[in-house]
Amino acid sequence: MNIRLLQPGEKPPYSLLLLADPSRHLVEQYVSRGRCFLFEKGKEVIGVYVLLPTSPRTIELVNIAVKKSCQGNGFGKRLIAHAIEQARGEGYRTIEVGTGNSSFAQLALYQKCGFSITGIDHGFFLRHYEEAILENGVQCRDMVRLAREL
Repeated sequence: MNIRLLQPGEKPPYSLLLLADPSRHLVEQYVSRGRCFLFEKGKEVIGVYVLLPTSPRTIELVNIAVKKSCQGNGFGKRLIAHAIEQARGEGYRTIEVGTGNSSFAQLALYQKCGFSITGIDHGFFLRHYEEAILENGVQCRDMVRLAREL
């Protein structure tokens, strides 16, 4: 298994990216501004994450996804660990991430990886997404913001 940077001219794995963010328009925007990393098992891409610098000392993990059939095997933790090391190696002091109020498993995962809740952007998903997002029987309305010092 290997994690590598998406190469210029290579097509991003939208089927995976859209698992974490249903807006193709928003995904295309931040993929074009950030750096996309692919997690490969053999020649198959089973995971992805995108890092986007937000200030000289802060970078955001704006998308992270693992193929549904591969979830529950620790690959998400491995991607987050890689993102943290990548950010640290580039001299960033803080890594941030945001997730939905209804994303219970993701909230737990980020906290297990050392992130702490720093705030809530109330109504984020109502303002930025045309269609309602439902997870775990709950409407996703608010962006829960988390951060980890490097």
